[in-house]
Amino acid sequence: MAVKVGMGQRDSMAFPIGQLELPERKSLGHYVYENLKQAIIRGDLRPGERVAESRVAEAMGISRTPVREAFHKLERDGWLEHQTSTGFFVARLSREDIEETFGIRAVLESYAARLATIKHGENDLDALEEKINQYQRHLEVNDLESLPKINTEFHDILYSLSRSPKLISMINHLRDQIYRFRMMILRVPDMALKSNEDHKMMLSLIRKRDADRVERLVRNHILRGQQTVLELFEAENPVGTQHRQRRGER
Repeated sequence: MAVKVGMGQRDSMAFPIGQLELPERKSLGHYVYENLKQAIIRGDLRPGERVAESRVAEAMGISRTPVREAFHKLERDGWLEHQTSTGFFVARLSREDIEETFGIRAVLESYAARLATIKHGENDLDALEEKINQYQRHLEVNDLESLPKINTEFHDILYSLSRSPKLISMINHLRDQIYRFRMMILRVPDMALKSNEDHKMMLSLIRKRDADRVERLVRNHILRGQQTVLELFEAENPVGTQHRQRRGER
């Protein structure tokens, strides 16, 4: 596959972040954390890229103290890795990370779709249809950048129709990782097209209350995305690098 989405290492020290205007109720460290996390999710900061406290503080126009606070929280949450001699780096992905995330998604989201098929009310599906149409309009003008957000909104509506707060909470626990992978998948034009075709079929089966087929379709939809991410990962990570990652080496 020829498409690349920035999963490899780079040496650039330029950070795609800027100075912040902060509401008083949130700490500065919180906003640094969110800014950096979103840069990682978008792929602006890539796996293996070094992230220096001083450069982030300079880019944001703040002191290093809240940056240090944010770095340690990002490390605890698995977005950054700390190497004693060289500092902080964006955490690398592994094949196991990808397979685990998509495996959990396939179970949870296919079940949510099943429940939505059973539990939805008469007018509940209008919002899903609108998201499908909105996505199609952006797809037709090749506006791929807008697709992940619309796609996410479609899935959020679908989850809500499950009427299962506990299940929705479990899915949302993976929300940032899901969005990260979704951005990668929908930058591949064929996958962007196939995604909406799947959504149209989901909606048709939900209208028919065919819970078994909806559940299978959603599972296959997610696992197809997994295969795309794995192909991108393998294209940018030589076999030797993957072996070192599994042994915990960098």
